[in-house]
Amino acid sequence: MTPPDAPHNRWSDLDRPPLNVTALRRGLLRPDALWTSLEIVESTGSTNTDLAGRARAGAAGEGAVLVAEEQTAGRGRLERTWTAPPRSGLFFSVHLEPGDIPVERWGWVPLLAGVAAATGLAKSAGVDMSLKWPNDLLVAVEGEERKTGGILGEFAGDGIVVGLGINVSLRADELPAPTAGSLALAGAVSTDRETLLRAVLRSLEDWYGRWKAADGDAAASGLQAAYAAGCATLDRTVRAELPGGTSLVGEAVAIDGDGRLVLSTEDGLQRPVSAGDVVHLRGAAGGLT
Repeated sequence: MTPPDAPHNRWSDLDRPPLNVTALRRGLLRPDALWTSLEIVESTGSTNTDLAGRARAGAAGEGAVLVAEEQTAGRGRLERTWTAPPRSGLFFSVHLEPGDIPVERWGWVPLLAGVAAATGLAKSAGVDMSLKWPNDLLVAVEGEERKTGGILGEFAGDGIVVGLGINVSLRADELPAPTAGSLALAGAVSTDRETLLRAVLRSLEDWYGRWKAADGDAAASGLQAAYAAGCATLDRTVRAELPGGTSLVGEAVAIDGDGRLVLSTEDGLQRPVSAGDVVHLRGAAGGLT
């Protein structure tokens, strides 16, 4: 172990080796691939902030990937922030340009990223993954659902930047909250971050291609059904906390064609709520959904 007062360097934790950008580019950047560039930085505040800024300046085309070994000001929904030890996870953002697809369908892109990440990680890490609507990746740690990743999408330039933060090798004493987890704590057969990153990006390329080929139709592309099949929120009674201090309680019964969560309330109505309308989504008793 490196003494606490030793200067930090990229090899200071041998259980967490740095990513090999040359190998990743060789495996992902092909003439016919979605991914057109891949950059790895040692540390940054937020890959989403950086890549969105480049996109707005016209300096990042579709398929740009920005990866950080460490994020010091990672962002989630509603400007929530989080940090993690260097090289303990995958912290990256991608720039996508859906082009002629109606912009009202672009809201499916972060949900698409969730399906892609869950699919890719299940195959490469050998861990059962599920989705908490709208933007969390869940694993089971000692029989409890734990958040191991989050997704953030934001419009930028001519497209949308989607950021993913995934806890890979985070140890129990490093967890930021009791509800957090990691692939390692969930019993992953592999925590090799290059293997995992390639798997997620290839899965994202596959799902994005299907969605674009269907003109952004989530039902026709199979995305709506895939999200619903992997969504742990469905069939549970939840409380959606809304802006202004109001809330809505009901059984989560469906994901509709616009990516909204449909709640069946006590008055017999089915009420859709969108990600932009929800401040928190909790189990009706206050637990993780």
